[in-house]
Amino acid sequence: MYVKVIREGCIGCGQCAEICPQVFCLAADGLARVEQQPESGLDAVVQMAAESCPVSVIEVEDD
Repeated sequence: MYVKVIREGCIGCGQCAEICPQVFCLAADGLARVEQQPESGLDAVVQMAAESCPVSVIEVEDD
């Protein structure tokens, strides 16, 4: 699984970082970013974080 945040559209709500802090964080500029790519076993949580994004800027690609 590969995850990407399209930062230009991010509003910094922090939902993704709350749901999956192992992968997402809020950077110093207040926008979400991928802290590290997900390890196996986090697929469902990463997907939940992506679906919870109110502006749909999280892209999830399967390997």
